Amino acid sequence: MEDNAANKETKRNPVAMLLSGRLLTQDAVVKHLPYLLFMAFIGIIYIANGYLAEASVRKINLTQQEIKELRSEQISIKSELNNTIIESELNKIIQERKLGLTESFDPPKKIVLESSEFEEIN
Repeated sequence: MEDNAANKETKRNPVAMLLSGRLLTQDAVVKHLPYLLFMAFIGIIYIANGYLAEASVRKINLTQQEIKELRSEQISIKSELNNTIIESELNKIIQERKLGLTESFDPPKKIVLESSEFEEIN
């Protein structure tokens, strides 16, 4: 009868057993300890995976923002380059830097050689 009384007491107040430590020393808990440890390990992995996913999302967002900034910078530099390629702008730059270059108004001339003259040169 004492076993029955002790059994009823353990079933009635599991919080008191947990706080006193009697719950953790029972045979059923010790028997299932590897499974409980495995579940705790899986839980830790699950939490770590969540943190890694959040870090990856933050990194992706930062990279996308950087790509947008670089794209806008590329567009502005390209427009500046297109402005400097214009002939009038190029003439202004040459005059400002005093490079001593002048525009040639003579059209280019085509040099025509016959095959025998070409072989003499080489």
